[in-house]
Amino acid sequence: MAEVFEIKIAVNPADIDDQGHVNNVTYVRWVQDVALAHWVARATKEHRDRLMWLVLRHEIDYKQSAQLGDEILARTWIGMATRARLERWTSLHRAADGMLLAKARTMWCPIDAHTRRPAGITSDLLEMFPPGSGELSHTTQRKTQE
Repeated sequence: MAEVFEIKIAVNPADIDDQGHVNNVTYVRWVQDVALAHWVARATKEHRDRLMWLVLRHEIDYKQSAQLGDEILARTWIGMATRARLERWTSLHRAADGMLLAKARTMWCPIDAHTRRPAGITSDLLEMFPPGSGELSHTTQRKTQE
């Protein structure tokens, strides 16, 4: 089973659109924020200095609206990995009731921080970020960043 990484996010006034709920672009930012937090929390300094991540594709399903004052639980885990691509899953939940607000599948490619060219996904990366089987239930056991 994949390890799930979680952070809490507060909905701020700047996140709200003209329709009175969180703007769809904000969900994309949260997907990236939790991915970055996972990378910083688990990767070694050597890996963080050597590699950057480039998004190749986002797929997001919006389920429910988040509102001003909500606290969001952003959860992410690794799915399939190939030599050059890493699949990352994310789910966004309202903390108060656990309601699934959105879920995302993102394809990432590691790039060399100095040359900006694609870098392969190595076995040491897979040890730090072990791949799972894909989309998980929102009730999956998780590890929380304190």
